[in-house]
Amino acid sequence: MHMIETLTRHKLILIVTAVVVAGVAWYGLSGTSAKTPDLVTTTTGSKNAAGQELVATLLALRAVKLDGTIFSDPSFMSLKDLSIEIVPEPVGRENPFAPLSRQSAPSANSTQSAQIFTPRR
Repeated sequence: MHMIETLTRHKLILIVTAVVVAGVAWYGLSGTSAKTPDLVTTTTGSKNAAGQELVATLLALRAVKLDGTIFSDPSFMSLKDLSIEIVPEPVGRENPFAPLSRQSAPSANSTQSAQIFTPRR
């Protein structure tokens, strides 16, 4: 008796779910054709607005004139160069993840770095 109630309840849930899915599918597929032209018009309008904005920006950039007078300006001449010279650092092993071996031959860069870091006596 209990098993019959369980089967009936599951059938009822299955039927209700099928009706809901069918309703959602019908609602989604039953769109009107009047909405489509509005969407196309809106998309075309935004493309025209973006195109007009791009043309205005390009025309503004065309009006810019570049000449060398900025380099003779006193404000530019008062600027100081605060850059720091980059000192070359010694290079390590060619492949730092390779296992260390006793017979590995030192490269030209590794012998140079060994000469740089000799202990003081």
